[in-house]
Amino acid sequence: MVDFWKNKKVLVTGDTGFKGSWLTCLLLNQKSKVHGISLKPDSTNILYNSLVTDTDFKKFFDENLYTHENIDIRQKDELKESILDFNPEFIFHLAAQPLVRESYVNPKSTWDTNVMGTINLLEILRLMKKCSVIIVTTDKVYENHTWPYSYRENDELGGYDPYSSSKASVELAVKSWRKSFFKDNIKISTVRAGNVIGGGDWSADRIVPDTIKALINKTSLKLRYPDAVRPWQHVLDPLLGYLKLAEKQINVQKSFEYNFGPNSMDVVSVQKLVNMISSYWGEELTIEKLEHQSVESTYLTLSIEKALKELNWYPRWDLKKTIFYTVKWYQNVHNGNSPYKCILENIRSFNSR
Repeated sequence: MVDFWKNKKVLVTGDTGFKGSWLTCLLLNQKSKVHGISLKPDSTNILYNSLVTDTDFKKFFDENLYTHENIDIRQKDELKESILDFNPEFIFHLAAQPLVRESYVNPKSTWDTNVMGTINLLEILRLMKKCSVIIVTTDKVYENHTWPYSYRENDELGGYDPYSSSKASVELAVKSWRKSFFKDNIKISTVRAGNVIGGGDWSADRIVPDTIKALINKTSLKLRYPDAVRPWQHVLDPLLGYLKLAEKQINVQKSFEYNFGPNSMDVVSVQKLVNMISSYWGEELTIEKLEHQSVESTYLTLSIEKALKELNWYPRWDLKKTIFYTVKWYQNVHNGNSPYKCILENIRSFNSR
């Protein structure tokens, strides 16, 4: 796999985000030529900001392996010029407004970014001769009945909050453009991942960053949905799936939608996840249960049978390893170690299993 990605031209939208930063590091570690597109990084892009100031990471700029442009994917003309000029062989589309609670505050902006931003990309793909494309959506694209059942790729799409419904709409848009405009030259799939965790996520309203901040600052942790059950997995696991799919679909495209999630025994409640994190950290947490401020499903899991059978993909790290390496990353960085070197350490451990 490493040899395959060497010197490949890869576009990553949303490269300054949590998953985008990890994917960029993965690709650069495999000597791909990466071009990133995102909004201008601000104080919320803590991981990315630390990477681009790291001496070991900056060499990728010097070697012309990594370039980045600050572009809003809602601005079609700027996006078009950048993509066509780079002429990528592969595209991973991660740029999005990714937070459920934020979507309640700014629903139109969420839809503009997630839906129209993706449609801008789809329109640009119509001008390209050849490309393998991965559109990243979410496990929340399914009409959630809160039953003890793992959702399969052919289950009904839905989503009542603006974030979930916008991502379900992305799925429909990709399917429409694929059937209407793309032939064998443009291979395009959507991927639906569970709740990814790992070092470097400092986003607001996410359980792992909130827990880590509480542990570092020795404050109480406020939980809105402690009993909510989610499919937790380390960020490297779905990213490996995305890479496998992007490579495989060039020659053989059996399906167009794939779930990537953990094994069933690693689907646990928010409360249990927090308890495991605090245990690995070595500190106890005081937890406050908040009144519900928005509606979220209480149970959500994904079936990963299709990815297992068709891509020979499987989750490499169970929940214990996922939390161990996540906590270790935060502790090492908190103690002054390089975030980039900590990512590389995770990648090496992940590849060695």
